[in-house]
Formats: sequence, structure tokens, C-alpha cells
Amino acid sequence: MTVSSENRDHVVVTGASTGIGAASARELARRGFHVLAGVRRERDADALRAPGIEPVILDITEPDHVDRLAVRAGARTGALRALVNNAAVSVNAPVETLPLAEWRRLFEVNLFGHVAVTQALLPALLRHSGRVVNVSSVGGKVAMATFGAYAGTKFALEAVSDALRREMAPLGVQVVVVEPGGVRTEMGERGIAATGRLAAAMSPEHRDRYGPLVQAIMGLTAAGTTGGTSAEDAAQVIAKAVTARRPRTRYTIGRDAALLARLSRLLPDRLLDRVTAAVLRPHYPRPT
Repeated sequence: MTVSSENRDHVVVTGASTGIGAASARELARRGFHVLAGVRRERDADALRAPGIEPVILDITEPDHVDRLAVRAGARTGALRALVNNAAVSVNAPVETLPLAEWRRLFEVNLFGHVAVTQALLPALLRHSGRVVNVSSVGGKVAMATFGAYAGTKFALEAVSDALRREMAPLGVQVVVVEPGGVRTEMGERGIAATGRLAAAMSPEHRDRYGPLVQAIMGLTAAGTTGGTSAEDAAQVIAKAVTARRPRTRYTIGRDAALLARLSRLLPDRLLDRVTAAVLRPHYPRPT
């Protein structure tokens, strides 16, 4: 007997316009879920729409969008099995130079937006013993130079995830964190472009102080974007976090994430500082 779309168990994936989110939506649909896929624009919806995937216009920082998502998810007769909090923005700049408006924007998207969506969907997840999967980053374990704002949001998301996991455990909702390293997505390209714009706006004093460092970070990010894990492979890990009967509390994506996550637990701070500096060293501009 064919199960209608409305009766099929469903999953919500935020940040599904491109990259890991889009690949995860497709993989979860392939596994039989009806996916409510949050996208920012109609053209993204048109590109993603497919059997089992229902695009939903969603800016997680807009309360009206979050409310509409909760109404749509609650109107379905099938069970809400998982929320995948994947939406994120990325930018790199030294702590001294990044405007406070940019700090606030990153925290609104990468942290507060996820909290808002989680709060809105938890009643349905509790009814169906669903699951929250928070897509963090290896940057939630190790904060390299210029990653202060981005890593700050991810460290915070890790803490919120730990608290939520302990709150939900007696109530039947599991909470899982996924920590990608370098992944070949458009987010990396957008992050490089944003970093370049911020670098161009730095004062001459800041440019003298941080210019080579920012160039090295852009080079490292570009290498991760072109040589990292594919979005499709990352989606396999996220699908495992959604469907495993007894999921781990954390999954890493990529060898770099697995290595850095382990080193962050084993090495003292000063030694870890030297390791991250060594990772950056090949990407510094050569002196002329």
C-alpha cells in the first residue's frame, strides 16, 4: 500500500538552498521521508523541489517564517521524526576588526535562529519521540585565528546542544551534534568573498597588523572548499544521525574534523596553538 505524502514521516532541514542542506534533503527523501526543506528564495525552492522534498521559504531569524514552518509541520498527519538545524553563515576576521553588527548577524543566524526553530518544533518532536540534529563545526571545538565570531557561535551551539540533550533525554527526544570540517560547498566560497570584503575595509593600521593572516586564512578556506568532503558524503553522516537507532551524541565529517576534535581533547592549549599555526603556515603570502 502506498503511503500518501501527508501521512509519511517527515523531517525538517533548515539551510537547504545549497550545499550540505540540499544534499541532506535529497538523501533523506531518498530514504523515504517527506522533507520540509527551508530555503531563502523561490529560485532555490524551484531548484530543490522533487518527490519527497517540499521547499519552504524560511529565514530562521524571522519569527513569522518560523511560525509558518511550525504550522506546516504540525498540520501533517505523519510524525515529525527529526529537525536538522543546518542553516549558517560564515565569515572570518580578527576579533579587533570585525564590526559588532557582523558579530550580531552571525549569532542571530548560527545560534539564536536555531534556538527559535527548535523551540517552535519541540512540541511535535516530543509527541513523536523525534530527534534534533544540530550541524555545528569542527570550529565548535577549535577556534583558529580569525574564527572568533564563527567559532563563537559554534561553541555556543555545542553548549546549547549538551544542555538540550540532558533536558530531553528523560522525555524521549535525542539530540545529536554533527561537526563538519572542510566541505566542498558554496558556503565556503561565500565566506571567502565576505572575508575579502571585510579585509578591504580594514584600516591601514589593521591591514598592516593582520593582512598576511587574513590572506592565509582565505587560502586555507579555499583549500578546504576545493579539497574537502563532498556535500553528498556529508549528507550520509547527517542521515545516519537522523536514522540510527542509537545515535552517538556527536559525529564528525571529514578526516580534518576527526583529527582536530581529537587533538582538542588531548593537547594542552599552547601545543594546540602551535599545531593550528603550522596548519596556516603554508598559506601565508610569500614575502616579496
